[in-house]
Amino acid sequence: MVMSVPTLSALEVRVIAVLFEKQHTTPDVYPLTLNALASGCNQKTSRSPVMEVSEADVQSALESLKGFALVIESYGASGRVLRYAHNLPKVLNIGQAASALLVTLMLRGAQTAAEIRANADRLYSFADPSSVEAYLEELANRKDGALVMRLPRQPGTREARWCHVWAGEPKLEPISSTAPQDPSDSNALTAEVAALREDVDALRKLIEHLYGELGLSKP
Repeated sequence: MVMSVPTLSALEVRVIAVLFEKQHTTPDVYPLTLNALASGCNQKTSRSPVMEVSEADVQSALESLKGFALVIESYGASGRVLRYAHNLPKVLNIGQAASALLVTLMLRGAQTAAEIRANADRLYSFADPSSVEAYLEELANRKDGALVMRLPRQPGTREARWCHVWAGEPKLEPISSTAPQDPSDSNALTAEVAALREDVDALRKLIEHLYGELGLSKP
């Protein structure tokens, strides 16, 4: 089942990501009950942004996701409590590795390839950063709709970050002219040297003044 990428809400993104995460990190309790799913959405660690949603909010998101076949209802082994599972790889027609990268971005926000590799470790083990980059490029150029995008590299950073676009493309803040510059930039080095020279001159004058106040000869 392949589908064009629908635009989801931030909560719908979080619900899908939590279901995928808990399937691999706590398989004994998966599929999840509504209560467990809400707790996962409100988790304070390994989440960006941190959310505070009610079970009613999560239930509403689940109803919407069922319409895209991204969520499946199940009663599990007990047959008594309604539980929920995701259908992400099948609906989007992507493998486990690509799904793990996408979910890591959905849970933690924009990250570099190296950060994604480290944070996705519990979901999938990648051999090296280059393999992460290759999967990200595939997700960004997916014919049925991009799932991720590379963000412009910010001043003062050496690596570009990636983000998911399942809730739409992020609003990019204009690069401030006062933003820290990359230390490798020759203009930044020139300014830093000039500032250090000014500091040395100021210290020299202070020392001369102190010697004068104490009636000592200059060294």
